[in-house]
Amino acid sequence: MLVMTIPLESLKPSMIYDKITFPIFTLHTDEIMFVDGILWIENQVLDDTNVKEKTLGLRRLKSPMKSIYPLKSMITDVRSYLQHQGKFYIDTKGRFFRKIKTVKAKLKYHKIIKIEKKDTASVLWVKDCNYPFTLERPLAPSEAWVGLLYRGNMPWLVYDTSEDKKKDTWRKI
Repeated sequence: MLVMTIPLESLKPSMIYDKITFPIFTLHTDEIMFVDGILWIENQVLDDTNVKEKTLGLRRLKSPMKSIYPLKSMITDVRSYLQHQGKFYIDTKGRFFRKIKTVKAKLKYHKIIKIEKKDTASVLWVKDCNYPFTLERPLAPSEAWVGLLYRGNMPWLVYDTSEDKKKDTWRKI
């Protein structure tokens, strides 16, 4: 059996998040085979690269193969990916990868200064940061603090929100 892992790039582990093409889908095993342009998992087709389409979903829809592996869980952003408990994933371009958390990232809490409510999101302006962050949900009026993950010394993404300031800590990413 051929087990295939396609590395996204030879980057620092914390930079791999810039190369993932969302949405991604969780898989429960890394025992996959690539034979004649078809990515197999448990004797079912995961991806058919013989179909000339740009995304995994379109290739799966247009594949003449009948036994298509069901993708049950979809992740749409980096924050959800970091908090997900799975280990094996495939992105929308058909790249299989394994989550290995190797880098520590600071998690610091900042006071929310201003909230701009949009149709499907909230734009947060926070203290000690020159640019806003987008939260893809409305923010409860009682939530006054935002936990930001840092990559290097720069705020990177919204990890969580809270009513009270929490202790600054770290997360493995």
